[in-house]
Amino acid sequence: MNDVYQSMQTKSELFPSSPRGSRRFLRTAVSLCSLAFLAAVSVSAQTRKIELSDLAKITSASDPQISLDGKSIVFVVSHPNIEQDRSDRELVLMDIASGAQRILTYDRKGVGSPRWSPNGDRLAFVAVEGTAKDAKPQVFVLPMTGGEAHKLTDAPEGIEQFAWRPNGQDIAYVTSDEPENKKEIEKHHDAFEVGDNDYLATEAALPSHLWLIAADGGKPKRLTSGAWSLPKSAPPSSPASPISWSPDGKWLLFTRQEHPHQGDSDLTTLQVLNVETGEIRKLTKHEKFESFALFSPDGSRVAYWYPLDGDPNNQIEIFVTPTTGGDGSDATRSIDRDIQRVIWMPDGNSLLVGGHDGTTTSLWLQPLSGSPKKLSLGDISPSWAFWVDAFVGRKGEIAFTGSTPSHPSELYYMASTSDTPRRLTNFNDGIAALALGKSEKIEWKGPDNFHEDGVLVYPPDFQKGKKYPLVLIIHGGPQASTTTQFSLLPQVMATHGYVVFEPNYRGSDNLGNAYQRAIWNDAGDGPGRDVIAGIDAVKKLGFVDESKIAVTGWSYGGYMTSWLIGHYQIWKAAVAGAPVTDMYDEYNLSDGNAGDRYTFKGSPYVGDNLKDYRAQSPITYAAQMKTPTLILHDTGDARVTITQGYSLYHALKDNGVPVKFIAIPVPGHFPGDPVRAMDTFHYWIDWVDKYLK
Repeated sequence: MNDVYQSMQTKSELFPSSPRGSRRFLRTAVSLCSLAFLAAVSVSAQTRKIELSDLAKITSASDPQISLDGKSIVFVVSHPNIEQDRSDRELVLMDIASGAQRILTYDRKGVGSPRWSPNGDRLAFVAVEGTAKDAKPQVFVLPMTGGEAHKLTDAPEGIEQFAWRPNGQDIAYVTSDEPENKKEIEKHHDAFEVGDNDYLATEAALPSHLWLIAADGGKPKRLTSGAWSLPKSAPPSSPASPISWSPDGKWLLFTRQEHPHQGDSDLTTLQVLNVETGEIRKLTKHEKFESFALFSPDGSRVAYWYPLDGDPNNQIEIFVTPTTGGDGSDATRSIDRDIQRVIWMPDGNSLLVGGHDGTTTSLWLQPLSGSPKKLSLGDISPSWAFWVDAFVGRKGEIAFTGSTPSHPSELYYMASTSDTPRRLTNFNDGIAALALGKSEKIEWKGPDNFHEDGVLVYPPDFQKGKKYPLVLIIHGGPQASTTTQFSLLPQVMATHGYVVFEPNYRGSDNLGNAYQRAIWNDAGDGPGRDVIAGIDAVKKLGFVDESKIAVTGWSYGGYMTSWLIGHYQIWKAAVAGAPVTDMYDEYNLSDGNAGDRYTFKGSPYVGDNLKDYRAQSPITYAAQMKTPTLILHDTGDARVTITQGYSLYHALKDNGVPVKFIAIPVPGHFPGDPVRAMDTFHYWIDWVDKYLK
């Protein structure tokens, strides 16, 4: 269950979708043309509070890539398209010095992953080609000297990731195999063998493998094969573990997963492929949990993700090992944070790493020998979605996307690690000009001697001495955390006259390893006591109307909501979004399934472990639930199965507790289209208003 549920805060900043979901922006070539208009309306905008409909106006910048000459950045710009209920994306090229912008792609679906060729004369990217069920992501190559992009790949199952070969002549890509019995399947002989897959699966999981194709086109060459697979991304989660070329172009570094099922995602090791001979060798002695490996600039070393002490309940550390092999050494142990990104600096002797840090997201410069240096980012938090969105150029310059407490995501640039971040885009100035609620950090002494924190968002017209209803929005994860960065749902909730409290409970990844792993075999009780201690700290500030407190959350936040209404009777209302209510169902039916054994003492079918699963399932305490509750859930959610929403619904209904269950008829862990996303938030806020107004 660890490390699989996306933070609702991250989702609500843009609009809820996968970490690399699609959105739309830009009808003009240069966004600077809108600045005069924004300046003209800024005074009147200050009188207007943010509304849920403003979601349609929030632009997102992501995946910045600095050009080889260091003069420009290409990045993805996206914005919700409410009228057509979809998300549109464009690749935009920005001149760093002048700020001038130029759209590189028009009317292409699913545009993303821009990557400069090694000499900078071409740009490869991904876009969806085809219609209906034949629509698949493919690699396109755009000549930067002029001309149209041409489609390079024609993978029947679409491509999952790609990387330029250092000589610029080839591109390696990853795609899923086609079923061997494809013709039989077309004749309806489509039964399949079940493995560690989710209960929504309707076909066998197929392995993904490496291919090579000339950058000018031609017949692709298969590089790997077998029943094993390269890992796949299953949002909400980080991107798939990337492939990495050695600087001489002879070797490909990749992550091997022994089976393609998501439930077997623990069985990952680092492998090195000789592209010419096909020889594959294992890099370390580890048998599990390795991922995200990158060759150093000179090819002599590899940096990779690995959990502290090989325990997946612990935070991710960055290990560095010689390319010749070996486990290597832990380079980031002194940071004591869950690292969710690593990038080699050009000198090859230091790393840029990032992750949650208190109620912010931080970047550190970590020398291979020496102490880390936290970069001075002010109140900017780089974008986080189980992955920190940043890029390092050839001269050590840094581009990243991020937000502040009062400004949604923009593109930022630092000429060096000691530079002050400079905001390059102004897409969301209109949102920042609204009358927003103040976001601030709150800290308290929690149970079991933990130092804990969270975020308070105040109504825009907050007055000292006045009492306010308190609404909790509890983040998912649980290995995630709430930061003070701009987040739409808390801001809109605050506009409705509530103080919003977003607690970070044990299991959160922002306060060190001891705090993060304290949730092991203690899914509800310890975190629940942390949340209650946080509420007590907020009450001491003197503005809480204690007769009007609501608890809400999505995913693990939905779990915490369900747990808290079964153990504490202080709530006026509750909203449980995609709630984990039954750990037994989660083990048997979700996409993570068997992987949940690591958060307990083992499988529920071994020894007396089942008692722990039952004791830590909120549904076990249904008889103690008295709070009017709204349940929200996607029908096609593989991460947290909707069966658990049904269990909670019947448990409350049969005991006479006011309950409403809204099912959203879409796949995924949260609605990915903007209309349903706004509808979901409407239901959420309206339920709170019904009981707290």
